[in-house]
Amino acid sequence: MATVVLVRHGRTTANASGILAGRTPGVRLDDRGHEQVAVAGERLSVVPLVAVVSSPMERCRETAEAIISRQSGSPATPVEDGISECDYGDWQGRPLKDLAQEDLWKVVQRQPSAAVFPGGESLHTMQTRAVRAIRTLDAAFEAEHGAGAVWAAVSHGDIIKAVLADALGMHLDLFQRLHANPASISVVRFGSARPDVVTMNTDAGDLSWLAAAPPAPDAAVGGGDSPATDPRADASQPS
Repeated sequence: MATVVLVRHGRTTANASGILAGRTPGVRLDDRGHEQVAVAGERLSVVPLVAVVSSPMERCRETAEAIISRQSGSPATPVEDGISECDYGDWQGRPLKDLAQEDLWKVVQRQPSAAVFPGGESLHTMQTRAVRAIRTLDAAFEAEHGAGAVWAAVSHGDIIKAVLADALGMHLDLFQRLHANPASISVVRFGSARPDVVTMNTDAGDLSWLAAAPPAPDAAVGGGDSPATDPRADASQPS
């Protein structure tokens, strides 16, 4: 199975000022955001990525560039509209403190599957397109590069949370229980039996184990060993 590394963009000027950026053009990383994505790029430098796919938003493309610049190879660098930011419609560009007073805010928090942004899209539509894009890309990279392929998708907080919720088998109404901090890294493997959520919302730690052979599709009874030493990851080991 291939492995997708979900990376949220680093902090932006809008994040720092409490504005819902949405698809507003020209929203870029601030100084802290550049520091964050440099760390993410360094963590992933030990993993030969076959591709770094980015949302079209500038903040994601800046984040993707930081990752690509630390790769020893030349990964593919497509831009994918399917993992673009949620279309927040009329909410876009407004302060979060003002949006928190809207009736829709409570729906977004408590029943996201019913949330439709005025002049924009629903969270359900957002999840559907994002999951479809990630799974389609994952299958394509595995077909081209083999089951050991590792690729990165650079996207947005709500997009990543929605993809993780789907992989975990969680209803969209529970996705606000998940977190995707700026420049955080989450890892998912879409196996033939089920998705495996390997790690979520990390901003530190060694990722060299991602370069090892992927584990067997069956879960280890009792929990198994760490990814780098689990014998199920070695095809030469007897079952």
